Amino acid sequence: MIIRDEQVTDIDLISRLTTEAFRTAPHTQHNEAAIITALRSGGVLSVSLIAKEASEIIGHIAFSPVSIANQDKGWYGLGPVAVLPQHQGRGVGSALIRAGIERLKSIGANGCVLLGEPEYYHRFGFRRCDELILTGVPADYFMALPFSSKIPAGVVRYHEAFNVT
Repeated sequence: MIIRDEQVTDIDLISRLTTEAFRTAPHTQHNEAAIITALRSGGVLSVSLIAKEASEIIGHIAFSPVSIANQDKGWYGLGPVAVLPQHQGRGVGSALIRAGIERLKSIGANGCVLLGEPEYYHRFGFRRCDELILTGVPADYFMALPFSSKIPAGVVRYHEAFNVT
């Protein structure tokens, strides 16, 4: 398996892969592919990596900037991350997350937030961070991974692309 930046020729495959990966997922509005398209169209898809095995794209991860207290603090949101169902449970998602975190660090990011299952994301260092608030979600499912000891405080807002249906 290789992990690399998305290319223009990957865009349709990423959309289909994302739709398939979330087809039976609970707790979703099934708009993940539309979110990625809207992030890309808005010019805010900051990191977009694919996992490829042989000639098949089997996974994708997206990162986009978030605001904290209505300011750009150099933080990013992870999501969505998608792996084709037949390849789930083999470490593809974990490899994409680790590669994405390293990419964020290399571009000077200050940290990363996500909304997800604590049991899964704790292994990457994500933790509940009371300084950061995502309105309308259970606090235990909104986690942060700071890349320094300085953690901003305030309400986190994802790009408007996350409101697409």
